[in-house]
Amino acid sequence: MAENVKKDFPAPEGPISVLKGVNLTVCQGEIAFILGRSGSGKSTLLHLLGGLDRASEGRIFFKGQDLGQMNEKYLALYRNRKIGFIFQFFHLLPELTLFENVLLPTLIAGNAAPERAHELIERVGLGDREKHFPSELSGGEQQRTAIARALVNQPEIVFCDEPTGNLDDETAGIVFNLLIQLHQTERLALLIVTHDEGLAQQYEHAYRLHDGILNRETGRNVHGSSSLR
Repeated sequence: MAENVKKDFPAPEGPISVLKGVNLTVCQGEIAFILGRSGSGKSTLLHLLGGLDRASEGRIFFKGQDLGQMNEKYLALYRNRKIGFIFQFFHLLPELTLFENVLLPTLIAGNAAPERAHELIERVGLGDREKHFPSELSGGEQQRTAIARALVNQPEIVFCDEPTGNLDDETAGIVFNLLIQLHQTERLALLIVTHDEGLAQQYEHAYRLHDGILNRETGRNVHGSSSLR
């Protein structure tokens, strides 16, 4: 997926190198974790993989397609139809109801799917909250809404940027277990940025980003088959 990816940011004293040659392959149906201290570039890497930003050097592929060769139109299609994003701070639109927030990506894609939205809302346990606005939901409910929104267009991979980082431990456990359940039923890949060392070490595919380089961590379980590279 990522091949010698580098990312520099301009600064008055000269460019700051955040990623210095990252290599990463995520397989279909796989769960992979990225660990690293704050400011190590984890979110930057997710944004590059998700087509939200462009690498300074290197290449990023999705099923043989080079994101660097895509124009903005095709990048938008990639972001809307092939991937999902779950953020730490939910990013729900406050003026829309829970149902409207989940439905929105299908409207942007020009393929409204209210039945799919209703189904996912039920599966994340919020069927009785569809008409509520984000301000009327707890943090855990908002994140479950964001998960349903990320899955509504049936993506092949979901990028999770500290998806439980803004939740208490009990709610974080509920949300993570929900992610695992949906990963299994939807047969999608998950790439999860987290500070939870213990959680990440339960899985084979765990990596640590340090000084701009991504290295493999030791884990236990095996997930995944064919490559999304």
